[in-house]
Amino acid sequence: MSAQWDPPIRPEIELPAAALAFTAAPDALQPFTPAQRLVRFGWLRKGALLLVLAVVWELAARWTDNDLLLPGALQTARAFAEGIVSGELPRYVGVSLGVLVQGYVAGVAAAFVLTSLAISSRVGRDLLETLTAMFNPLPAIALLPLALLWFGLGKGSLVFVLMHSVTWPLALSTYAGFRAVPETLRMAGRNYGFKGVRMVAQILVPAALPAILSGLKIGWAFAWRTLIAAELVFGATSGKGGLGWYIFQSRNELFTDRVFAGLAAVILIGLLFENIVFQHIERLTVRRWGMQR
Repeated sequence: MSAQWDPPIRPEIELPAAALAFTAAPDALQPFTPAQRLVRFGWLRKGALLLVLAVVWELAARWTDNDLLLPGALQTARAFAEGIVSGELPRYVGVSLGVLVQGYVAGVAAAFVLTSLAISSRVGRDLLETLTAMFNPLPAIALLPLALLWFGLGKGSLVFVLMHSVTWPLALSTYAGFRAVPETLRMAGRNYGFKGVRMVAQILVPAALPAILSGLKIGWAFAWRTLIAAELVFGATSGKGGLGWYIFQSRNELFTDRVFAGLAAVILIGLLFENIVFQHIERLTVRRWGMQR
């Protein structure tokens, strides 16, 4: 009676090795063409887009036929090369980047102090929420007249407005990233005895790094354009002008091609920081850790 309920034994069938061979689609075995290989490189795709934009720009300039109104891409490239060879453009860029780094670092430090206080106590959270609601909508360039009164005609005024432009967007992004950290990670940190600064540095910062990197990139963009606008209004600091001052001077002297060369330098520096510095940091951290695709 029990033998009727035993499961049947499946017969063993031996198949030849040829029958188990993988039969792929014909298209899957085809190698990539040279064009397909080239398309896989992101820098090449972006370079092609920039080339198309340059061609459109040159055609528009030739159709306008007014160098004072719209110089062509070739004329701007010539002015850019002349500025590089003469050393004038690198000197202005160096002054701007020196001020930018100081203001950016100060803003990053202030944002992390405020965010750490917000994570540690209720008073700190209320302080961060109140300050960001007050000052984040306030344009940094609007504080330049007060900065000139407080810090005088020097580098301190520009550093102050740059610090303002970086602190609040970075603080909001960092605080949002900290709040999104799972409670299990916080409990693991507390089990290891982490508190205060150690909890923030070893648990919260690595877990919230994608949000922090986004805030760093937003803060960098805000600081860079705030600096150029402040230099256009404020001019030289301590007898030295930056890239915005170079653009302003070129406009006064009606060298429109040099104005476009200065704008091209602003754009190129932004592209270099975005595609080299920040992408390299992302590649070494969040992408390697599997936190970002």
